[in-house]
Amino acid sequence: MRFSGKVWRYGHNVDTDVIIPARYLNTADMKELAAHAMEDIDPEFAGRVQQGDIIVAGKNFGCGSSREHAPGALKAAGVACVVAESFARIFYRNAINIGLPLIELGEGEINIKAGDMLEVDLAAGVAKNANTGESFTVPALPGFIQEIAQAGGLVSYTKKKLEK
Repeated sequence: MRFSGKVWRYGHNVDTDVIIPARYLNTADMKELAAHAMEDIDPEFAGRVQQGDIIVAGKNFGCGSSREHAPGALKAAGVACVVAESFARIFYRNAINIGLPLIELGEGEINIKAGDMLEVDLAAGVAKNANTGESFTVPALPGFIQEIAQAGGLVSYTKKKLEK
């Protein structure tokens, strides 16, 4: 899996209430939720994010409540993947279930700024900041997680497996 997109940069402990505020959870329509994604931390995000853009964040991205709406809203908004130092475990699992790839880098300085263009090759385990030319290793996702993401999520992946 390969992605190339503009970076949206956030800090540590971005919780699910910031990713999709609870006041909008009266709908399960992901396109409607996408229109409000990240609005409490970045009011311009939902109106400016483009298909294929990438979120880069610090530690503990997706902490807070276990709502599946958070990764779903990001994916519906067009986010191709999220790169962070670490993820809350329930967010990580929910993202896998809906087919949103996550890249966990571990602690350390991530030299990527908002607006940079990032190219990610999950199969090769390499990312490149097109603005700086800097490349770095990213942990390759296990094959079955890449298959789930390519299928569009766990439900689609399971249906395809059952059809065979």
